[in-house]
Amino acid sequence: MKKKEVTPKVKRLLSVITGDHSRNELQQILSLKDADHFRKTYLLPAIKTGCLEMTRPDKPKSRLQKYRLTVEG
Repeated sequence: MKKKEVTPKVKRLLSVITGDHSRNELQQILSLKDADHFRKTYLLPAIKTGCLEMTRPDKPKSRLQKYRLTVEG
């Protein structure tokens, strides 16, 4: 299977994940303040490539939502 290409920003995000993290925790680790920019530029592309997954995929807007690496990540 051919590995999907990821952007440098997604690579940066993947490099800091060590378990389950909330969006806010990941933003703080990366020192990013703009939630919308983080979601569009880092989080969604990482999920689309299959490198990152939601801990609650059935409730994407849950306040308890966290993100973790997949086998691909």
